Amino acid sequence: SSPFTCFIHLLYPLVSSFFLISLAGKYGNIFSLQLGNLPIVIVNGFQLVKEVLVHRGEYFLDRPQMPLIYEIFGTFGLIFSNGHSWKQHRRFALSTLRNFGLGKRSLEERIQEESRYLTDAIEEEKGQPFDPHFKINNAVSNIICSVTFGDRFEYHDSHFQKLLRLIDETLYLQGSIWSQLYNSFPTMMKWIPGPHHTIFKNWEKLKSFVREMTAKHREDWNPSETRDFIDCYLKEIAKVRDFCEENLIVSTLDLFFAGTETTSTTIRWALLYMALYPDVQERVQAEIDAVIGQSRQPAMDDRDNMSYTNAVIHEVQRISNILPSSVPRMATSDTTLAGFYVPKGTLLIPNLTSVLFDKNEWETPHTFNPKHFLEDGQFKKRETFLPFSAGKRGCLGEPLARIELFLFFTALLQKFTFQAPKDVKLSLQFRVGITLCPQPYQICALSR
Repeated sequence: SSPFTCFIHLLYPLVSSFFLISLAGKYGNIFSLQLGNLPIVIVNGFQLVKEVLVHRGEYFLDRPQMPLIYEIFGTFGLIFSNGHSWKQHRRFALSTLRNFGLGKRSLEERIQEESRYLTDAIEEEKGQPFDPHFKINNAVSNIICSVTFGDRFEYHDSHFQKLLRLIDETLYLQGSIWSQLYNSFPTMMKWIPGPHHTIFKNWEKLKSFVREMTAKHREDWNPSETRDFIDCYLKEIAKVRDFCEENLIVSTLDLFFAGTETTSTTIRWALLYMALYPDVQERVQAEIDAVIGQSRQPAMDDRDNMSYTNAVIHEVQRISNILPSSVPRMATSDTTLAGFYVPKGTLLIPNLTSVLFDKNEWETPHTFNPKHFLEDGQFKKRETFLPFSAGKRGCLGEPLARIELFLFFTALLQKFTFQAPKDVKLSLQFRVGITLCPQPYQICALSR
């Protein structure tokens, strides 16, 4: 394969992840590519991916400084920062999330309340075709907003809806060829017109939104009464050197994005799969009716008694594969991997697709099949289920996402049956951005 072909494939996450699997068939589960001056090591297969993410995670803990990301975020935040600052901020974020309800009944009740707002909003559609995208985005976003900003936003709030659309556009553009070209030729691309300039403008608007929220917090801030993440961070600024206003802005945006995009995208995929697999949807609803009924809301205590529903949610996560190559890593020092020398600064791509679609691990890897997570009718955990990545750099919000996915999904299936509009054939075609999203679709939600 020519370097140019490799370059083109690496521009597109899903294409590249399956392309990299095909290269693994020829060169083995670990191989390298040289793109200009940038050495990239590709890691495929569960054992090697786990080696990079978990067993030897300390050697591959850093994020590479990609030009576009560095231009927007610098060395700040929770996702793209490195070293001592990253460790401090991740520890602080985890602690703050726990303080504001993660793992406690209070956060579960907040999600249950939001699911009522969501089902009410969908009820207003009266069974007519509608695009669920921004209703679901708003609902999921409101959970992390209640933690970061201390408030939720109404689904009819035009300002917040514009913000959600801005996020959607930015994530799409950031996964496009324009973003990758900027990363490859930053000096030249600064002078070439194109959609990549919109990425920078949009991020400035999003930063301004968080700055406004921070300014409002400062106006009535009481250090002895912390209401949310911003309040807690303001308290740290006075005490810890690495804590500053710019880091607050970027860290809050990281939580806001990570807490909205992946979960809401997974739920959109889930509704699409339910409409396309009505027999699966009926079986989920039968389990909901048997365990929960219609007189109360789903609760996390129900999950252990709902093996099939839990298996369906996991299978949606596996097959929708919304972060196919994970977020790249970088070697923090000279080391070895599978007997190969890996110099410090080498960029590594752990190919999660090679794990989630491994034909040796999954009975029907390219088919939607909840039986992948069932054994004798009971839910079966799978070690090769890695949609959240793994190790110290694994998804910060994984516990929250798991709760949200179960409560929102079961609440929606409890109240509605989802199906395609009349004379419309729904499609599993995706749109490639930072995440793999369904192409925009319309669906009917019929009250049960």
